[in-house]
Amino acid sequence: MPKRDLISWNTGIRIFADNERLLDCVGLFKNMIAKSGFVPNVISVVSVLPVCASLENERLVSLIHSYVFKVGLDGEIRIGNALVDAYGKCGNTGALEGVFDDMVERNEVSWNSIIGGFSRTGLNSNALNCFRAMIREHVEINTVTIATILPTLIELNLLDKGKEIHGFTVKIGMDSDAFVANALVDMYGKSRRFSEASSVFYNIGAKNIVSWNTMIGNFAQNGLEFEALELSSNSISLFTEMEMLGLNLDTVSYMGVLSACTNMSAVKEGKQIHAFATRRLFHEHLFIANSFLDFYTKCGQIEIAKKLFDRIPKRDTASWNTMILGFGMLGEFQSSVDLFEAMKEDGVEYDSVSYIAVLSACSHGGLVERGKSYFNDMLARKNLEPSETHYACMVDLLGRCGLMEEAVKLINGMPMKPGANTWGALLGASRVHGNVELGFWAGENLLEAKPDNPGYYVVLSNMYAEAGRWEDADRVRKTMSTRRVKKNPGCSWVQVQDQMQGFISGERFDPYLS
Repeated sequence: MPKRDLISWNTGIRIFADNERLLDCVGLFKNMIAKSGFVPNVISVVSVLPVCASLENERLVSLIHSYVFKVGLDGEIRIGNALVDAYGKCGNTGALEGVFDDMVERNEVSWNSIIGGFSRTGLNSNALNCFRAMIREHVEINTVTIATILPTLIELNLLDKGKEIHGFTVKIGMDSDAFVANALVDMYGKSRRFSEASSVFYNIGAKNIVSWNTMIGNFAQNGLEFEALELSSNSISLFTEMEMLGLNLDTVSYMGVLSACTNMSAVKEGKQIHAFATRRLFHEHLFIANSFLDFYTKCGQIEIAKKLFDRIPKRDTASWNTMILGFGMLGEFQSSVDLFEAMKEDGVEYDSVSYIAVLSACSHGGLVERGKSYFNDMLARKNLEPSETHYACMVDLLGRCGLMEEAVKLINGMPMKPGANTWGALLGASRVHGNVELGFWAGENLLEAKPDNPGYYVVLSNMYAEAGRWEDADRVRKTMSTRRVKKNPGCSWVQVQDQMQGFISGERFDPYLS
């Protein structure tokens, strides 16, 4: 354009933002300040700030904040709202709160932005306090407010408060809004209140793709024991219903239903979904391809997983990690190690999961020297911070091979406090190799680290009993009872004529009689 005015510059910034050309948007805004001779107005600033937030570029947000003060736009409510939102998405809660407190005028967008900012950064109590203050100041509660505060209540384990808000939405007729209803479904699902989640879902007048995905995901991921069997089956049924209704399935839909198939080891259904995804070219999405790798490896179909892996044109770290873990889980430890080496040759960077996968394979395969070599290699890397899980893998590796002194030395030299994984590995090794005193030491620390796990009480109590220390065995059992920790019965799933049936230890069950 030979001659541009302020509207031209703002339109260009907006077009770049809407088309997710984020760096071009920021570049045009900078050129506007440096070369155009125009001073950015409210529209310019509120168009570029969300882009900075998407880039998580806090420095750029701060520079624009300073510029806003310089040109006298700091009193504009829309700019204040945009700054609160941008700082929240960049994780700077101090700046977020400072901007909010300095705002002369606030509206519901201001409150929603600060609640969302606190919630996003894990400051859930702050978010709830802001919600209460919003009510006290008689600010209008809208659909965004409800959808923002409900996840916060779940994080704070305040389902009763969530139910109160549900009642409030019914009272004012907001419960029929898909945005609010989806948040309610998610709240009940994550709280494992599946009947309430289903009730809300089936009362949504105009369900959107998010409604369906939320139900599928919660059924697949939040079930427990027998519930998981039925709920995972429900996920597959919902996915099938979506197909029949002709809805445009997205990557989240496939992720949810594949998680359900994995939970149930539903190989037949998973293969059908794979064929369905291939017909619609969804298998070309790397995220979906990796999900199929995870499904096949966890269902023991390692050969299919390997063929799929070989066909992925550009494999990422997650692709390699899934296969390394898969071979390790199925006892093909050398194949797991070979893949780890091939990953390096392919130019793909190792991450922390890569080392957990290969150390686990070395541990179960008895590859002590190879495991030590990989562990030392990881410690030498500046871009990787070893976690407690890595040390637990090494303790397990040393313990399985009877190198108990080395295992204890490693634990005593850990840069962090040993957790349940580490003590559990040492306890298991001590019991296998008959090192009773070391097992007692590990067991007592394990109960301190993980007091709600019934299996640890049983193992330690049995160890004391085997050593003839009956008073200690009785003490552990009494502690378990005092803390109200109960051991869940063993559970098995059996597939009979395309139907998954579940039964617990000691139960006799004939599916043909049901």
